[in-house]
Amino acid sequence: MKLQEIYIHLDKISPFELQKKWDNSGLIVGDLNREISQIVLSLDVDADMIEKAEEGTLFVVHHPLIFDKLTQLDFAKYPSNLLEKMILKNQSCIALHTNFDQTHLNKYVFENILGFPMASQNDFLCTAEGEWEYKALLKHIKEKLNLPTLKVVGKKEKITSIALCTGSGASLIDEVEADCFLTGDIKYHDAMKAISEDLMMVDIGHYESEQFFAEILADELKVLPILAIIANSKNPFHTETY
Repeated sequence: MKLQEIYIHLDKISPFELQKKWDNSGLIVGDLNREISQIVLSLDVDADMIEKAEEGTLFVVHHPLIFDKLTQLDFAKYPSNLLEKMILKNQSCIALHTNFDQTHLNKYVFENILGFPMASQNDFLCTAEGEWEYKALLKHIKEKLNLPTLKVVGKKEKITSIALCTGSGASLIDEVEADCFLTGDIKYHDAMKAISEDLMMVDIGHYESEQFFAEILADELKVLPILAIIANSKNPFHTETY
């Protein structure tokens, strides 16, 4: 199957034109006329995946391998070291990032994983209305996302609305109209701002909230006459207990 055919299908299910201006979704590595032997789906691509995958593999990932401007190709450094390995094996890469957040990922995590009833969705923010008790809500989030610990900003014993953005969504604080905001990568000054505006926040992790990318996309690719394999992307962080 040609890369172009797969690209067109991906564009139909999650249009690349929806991506934010600062994003780099779309074709990262490859030639649209190239024949693809199989598809590997993953949150990210790493050296081990590239080594194990056969020649002609297409990696479809959530996070673009090339994100910032490349001024040089130093094959001893990331991401050039991975790009070199892929090129040598005639492998390709397509990223579905902020476009897929809007069309699939946020909604899936909010409804299918966390089980919240969707009241509204505005670009990257999903919102639910109801009644939740502080400790019960945190326990629910930990269990559903398999989180060993939670970082929480502020505390509200009774919560009547919840908003979510998977990945790193703290920059959306000003758009949140809810008692509690769930997202990842919450920074110190994000927390200070949230407290000053009486917004409770829960850090649900970047990897942990986006780890479902491959399984969502696998279902969308079943109609294609080509094998699509889910690869287990590794969380770059781990928790140490002593």
